[in-house]
Amino acid sequence: MAFAGGGVAAAWLLLVGLFASSARGYAWLTIGASGLSMLVAVALARFGDRGAAVGVAITTGFGLAIAMALVTERWITSGWPLW
Repeated sequence: MAFAGGGVAAAWLLLVGLFASSARGYAWLTIGASGLSMLVAVALARFGDRGAAVGVAITTGFGLAIAMALVTERWITSGWPLW
């Protein structure tokens, strides 16, 4: 079930990321979507399938790392992108 949870979390982050029109928008949307995903992972761990919760948490962490890598790259090349 970890793969199923990871797949759903990846689809969620992809869907939310597609709404962004800039690097700043992508970063903020991914941060918000990751927060919601972590709440879902906590709820799954408490009330549902712990394997799916692990998949959601791992995939969300990886997606958030990608967004923060984008922020770091923009910060190095052109200044702080989140403000």
